[in-house]
Amino acid sequence: MRVETLVSCVDKEETALALTMGLEEDAIIVNQTSEAGEYCFFMREGQIIIADDGEKTSEVISPDDAEETSKKNGRLQCVRMKERGVGLSRNTAMNRMDKAGEVCLFSDEDIRYEKGYTERIKEEYASHPEADMILFNVRVNPSRRTYWNDTFKRIRFYNYGRYPAYSISARKKVLSESGVQYSLLFGGGAKYSNGEDSLFLKDCLHAGLRIYASPVCLGEEEERPATENASTWFTGYHEKFFHDRGVLYAFLYGPMKYVMAWVFLIRKRKTMCREISIWQAAKYMKEGIREAKELQ
Repeated sequence: MRVETLVSCVDKEETALALTMGLEEDAIIVNQTSEAGEYCFFMREGQIIIADDGEKTSEVISPDDAEETSKKNGRLQCVRMKERGVGLSRNTAMNRMDKAGEVCLFSDEDIRYEKGYTERIKEEYASHPEADMILFNVRVNPSRRTYWNDTFKRIRFYNYGRYPAYSISARKKVLSESGVQYSLLFGGGAKYSNGEDSLFLKDCLHAGLRIYASPVCLGEEEERPATENASTWFTGYHEKFFHDRGVLYAFLYGPMKYVMAWVFLIRKRKTMCREISIWQAAKYMKEGIREAKELQ
């Protein structure tokens, strides 16, 4: 069994990123940047090996040796693209997965893995053959934490909405055959703010995939400096935030969208309704729900 890590990043130097993240085995790095192109490289004991005439290398191997090197070391495929959107980035990685590998793991540029993380993933899948997808723990700052798995448990429609992309792994064959892809409407670089991970998991559940959560931890999220915006989409609890949340809830909850919108507002009113009243926030969410009808 091999694990392929699917990394989404923006304007990064790929070889340095691979070392910083601690990537193991195989990976696809989709880098949304100012230029387009593709190349692959390999890692061996913390050293970068490039299988062409690339400049950033400590050792260059011929294409004839690439296959053997790939078996002994991880093959990292880099895709540079000018187009923006996290959903597009994730789909690009999924569409280029090595079908010979067994498991994929979604990831972001600010995740730092512990040594042996791929072995932990393989052990969990070997121990749970019933699982099509497993959601792993990644440590984050408590202010950003949306989940933590204390036990191995089944994920269903009532508890899927808290998991970020970097927690998600899947058996490649099952995921590919399901045809599920990330929405291009939601997330960083898209029209609507966020929610793409919840939609992805919802679609996987609808497709019949058996999803589980594991207490195994793979690494941690690197905390960004206070001077740097901690999110690519969040700019405050204003009209667009609630409008976009209304659009998202229409996609997530269908006939229950208005009920779930009110549940959300009532639960979060002390945090999110300080500058905008709960009634005004409800108005913005209702407008978003109506707009979603034109998109579905």
